[in-house]
Amino acid sequence: MQKEAHIIIVGAGLGGICAAVELKKQFGFENFTVCWQWYIPIYERDSHLGGCGCDVPAHWYSLSSELNPNWSEVYASQPEIRAYWENIFFKYGLAARTQFSSMVTSATWSNETQKYTVEVTDMISGSKNQVEANIMFYAIGGFQKPVFSADVPGADSFNGPIWHTARYNHTVELKGKRVGVIGNGCSGAQLVPAISVDPSVQVTNFCRTPQWIVPRPNYVYPRWIKWMFAHLPFVMKLYRLFITLRFMSDYIASKAPKDEVERLIPSYPPGCKRIIVDPGYLDSLNRPNVNLSWAGIERIVDNGIKLKTGEVVPLDVIIFATGFSVIPEDLHVRGSKGVTVKEYFEAQGGPTAYLGCSAPGFPNLFLLLGPNVVSGSTSVIFVQEAQSVEVKDEVCEEYNSWLQNKLKGSVWTSCNSYYHRDGDKDTKIIATFPGSSLWLYWLMRKATRWGIGK
Repeated sequence: MQKEAHIIIVGAGLGGICAAVELKKQFGFENFTVCWQWYIPIYERDSHLGGCGCDVPAHWYSLSSELNPNWSEVYASQPEIRAYWENIFFKYGLAARTQFSSMVTSATWSNETQKYTVEVTDMISGSKNQVEANIMFYAIGGFQKPVFSADVPGADSFNGPIWHTARYNHTVELKGKRVGVIGNGCSGAQLVPAISVDPSVQVTNFCRTPQWIVPRPNYVYPRWIKWMFAHLPFVMKLYRLFITLRFMSDYIASKAPKDEVERLIPSYPPGCKRIIVDPGYLDSLNRPNVNLSWAGIERIVDNGIKLKTGEVVPLDVIIFATGFSVIPEDLHVRGSKGVTVKEYFEAQGGPTAYLGCSAPGFPNLFLLLGPNVVSGSTSVIFVQEAQSVEVKDEVCEEYNSWLQNKLKGSVWTSCNSYYHRDGDKDTKIIATFPGSSLWLYWLMRKATRWGIGK
């Protein structure tokens, strides 16, 4: 890598920090700029959401090269996670290389100069300027854009406040109100117990599909365990492996209201959708101020939600907990063949890349947490640390043909989920890898050409 090369990293979340740290550690490279849309890095954007924390054990929510022996509990809270990542951010001097309140709005590759011309917009003043980059890392994350269910019309007709969990309206006081929560996936399972703690809040959770739920055995680490983690690193590495092993049991039946158990247990196999690590959802269903509705929504009306049975459930507030789009729609990058990333994805029937991080026609553009790199239920940080490839058309095509053939017989074809393009089980799987995170990690580390890992 030439010292005069300039690298732009788009995003200063976990993926962007991983890329910047490795550039400094592995290559001693300093000529990079991190562009970050928000003023304060790492979690601050959504830190006002109550109960924010990780749903995978904290030891998996850290860099393998920066293991933390001092996590206070298994599922660490937002302040502790933020402190860990901010420590890394400042430890490696990334603040000096970060351009805050800046959004990369477009990038165009020049075959003549062999560089990207990158347009950067100042989010405060609105001014735009252009910079050149030899290499670009896109680390914009996979859960940026909220999805409102297309089959729930009428939102504009509702007289009360209405919002998505991803854009939480913290100014609305819920005390004494009737609140409808649409969705019972990961977001809904976190929201319902949090807002129903107040017995004056009447919560109706509108459910469409039951979800697999496993217990969340959170506990505080005693000092002797922290000492072992700090002084016996191999113990901490073994622990990280141990906590990836999850199990299914009769947990739902043991915790849920008896009259709801049958409807709460899915008919599809575990893993088809992301498994919920129970944040207290099942316990909250036993509260007298929480009700489940399985009748199906016909539409939103001025005073509530009309069910397919014709009944209208009167509501004061409606909150969508209907998930996110994992398609990287903000990749406004035009490559060496004159097409944009979006146009390339469309031509391929959905997001497509080699090992999830590079696509033909886009030289020196690397995606962090790109298509088909997650396992579905474990930490993505493990994967983000491994990506660095160059790719040709035929290599990418061969790899993705193998990948999609493997996915055809997988558990993810059993139900609709955001793992698919448009959420439809009959469309292309764009999110998950047909194997373990360890296998993908090995491919990214060891395969210098496609064929080695098959």
